[in-house]
This record gives sequence, structure tokens and C-alpha cells, in this order.
Amino acid sequence: MKYKMKGNKKMEFSQLKSKAKQSLNGKWGTVIAAVIVEGLIISALSSCGLSILVVGPLAVGMAAIMLNAIRGKEVQFDNLFDGFKDFGGNLVLGLLYNLFIALWSLLFFIPGIIKSYSWALVFYMKKDHPELTWKEALKKSASWMYGHKWELFCLDLSFIGWILLSFLTC
Repeated sequence: MKYKMKGNKKMEFSQLKSKAKQSLNGKWGTVIAAVIVEGLIISALSSCGLSILVVGPLAVGMAAIMLNAIRGKEVQFDNLFDGFKDFGGNLVLGLLYNLFIALWSLLFFIPGIIKSYSWALVFYMKKDHPELTWKEALKKSASWMYGHKWELFCLDLSFIGWILLSFLTC
């Protein structure tokens, strides 16, 4: 499947994945450590019901790491905590994002999946534009994803082998 880039340039998913891998050269250790630490923090706090308080800020921090990697900037482990600089705003964004996805999922589950793809860029929007309110970030993400939800879904499906392998190996 082809992915439409700016200027109507098309790119195969394999090319897109290759470009993503290249952007991670020399940064794998930091990115993997950040993903593991994020998972450990959320897991530890979920045991006492507090994970919802850090999901938004940590998601913005992961967005910072990924944006720096893809833009060729230095990736630092500390970027994982960038979302805590605007804790209140990112907390509200994380809470409402998850609440709205859950509410949309009550409509036979499929609308929740569609909305999650509409809002897939919300934490990236918030990182790049910290002045945005939660509502503006959701609207901007939906606007950018308009006409691209299916492409992102197909890209996600292209990772199904890795997902199954990770489940099998725990």
C-alpha cells in the first residue's frame, strides 16, 4: 500500500518503515529505555489506580522523543518527562482523550476505533503546539487525519507479525 506524502509524493509502507528505522540509528537504546520506563511507570501506578494521572504527560513525552528522532535531533531520555512541564494541560488532555475514546467505543466498538485514529496525532500536536487547549488539539489531529485513517490502520496492520510474536514471547 502507498502512503501519500506532502506534494502528492507516494511512498510504500516498506519505504516509510525503512525511513523510520534510519531515523532511529544511534538512538535505539534511548528510545527502548524510554518505552520500558514509560510502561513500568504506568504499570506501577495502575496497580493503585493512579496511572490515568500520568498517561497524558507521558504520551506527550514519548511524542517528544519520537519527533526528535524523526527530525534528526538529539534524543534524550529526559524528553520522556517533557509532558510534565504542562502537567495540568496534558493531564486534562490524557483524561479526556481516554474518556472520549471509551464513550465512542460504547457505540458498538467500531466508532471508538475510528475516533482513536482521528485523534492519533493529538499528543504530537500538543508537543509541537503547547499553547493548544485539549479541544483544539483534538480538532487539529482530526483535521490532519481526515482521509488518512485507513492508511494508518493499514500501516498498523503491517506490524501484526511483530505484535503476535511479542504476545507469544511475553
